[in-house]
Amino acid sequence: MHALLTHPAIQAVIAPFLVALLTAELLQRMRLSGLAIIAGFAITVYLASGFAYAPLTGTRKIIWLCLASGLLAIPLSLLGWTLWRPLLTLLGAGAAVWVAQRVLLLQDTATALQWAAGCALYVGWLVFWMDDLHESPVRAASAGTALGLGSGAALLIAGTTLLGKYDLAIGSAALAYLFIMFASNSHLPCGRSFTLPLSLIAGLSGCLAVVSGKLPWYALAALAAIPLAAKLPVSDKSPVWVQATLLTAATLACALLAAFLSWRIHGWAAF
Repeated sequence: MHALLTHPAIQAVIAPFLVALLTAELLQRMRLSGLAIIAGFAITVYLASGFAYAPLTGTRKIIWLCLASGLLAIPLSLLGWTLWRPLLTLLGAGAAVWVAQRVLLLQDTATALQWAAGCALYVGWLVFWMDDLHESPVRAASAGTALGLGSGAALLIAGTTLLGKYDLAIGSAALAYLFIMFASNSHLPCGRSFTLPLSLIAGLSGCLAVVSGKLPWYALAALAAIPLAAKLPVSDKSPVWVQATLLTAATLACALLAAFLSWRIHGWAAF
């Protein structure tokens, strides 16, 4: 059993998929199916690294920030304040700088400012545009699947194994959420409990990999296009399975590009 639970495919793909599938179904009547993302992520953290707090590394900052964001997003979804999106964007940008702080402090001032601005821009961008999808379950799930799987694949190819597992976990969780809608031809409740932690996990892990010198920065540009690809003009009156197929195809194209750009630099060395 121990050998099974320590297998990378179980930790990063199968376990989060099954846990997210169960969570989305169980919480559907409470309109909290979006928490499937946090549930899938949490089981991967438990199996792959644990929930230790100290020392507070960049990776552990990502874990605790994203778990907190999932809980914070529940009351945010109930409050209709129009300024939540820009506020969350600024908070996400600040979180990116905080997560990368240790690496940034080792650089000269000009380089540190450049990297900090790039990290803030990338995470803020993902938070802003994913938040734009929080009331569109199929679009959010398609974007989340591509963002998680694409970022996870790019990070694994770059040799950033643990962060790659985390991103694959949210991609698998989003895929489970999407699968329920595909199979039932009906929508699940979404909300910021789905989009906020997903955008933070993918964004922060990507930034940490770039400033650590493992992932080429332009791979993030391909990933940043995913929320925009999810806004493809597909009629909401189409069957859910049609919407899911078209939107997932569009977003996965961006994800494959990000993985390819990482592969061009590293090849299969990490494997």
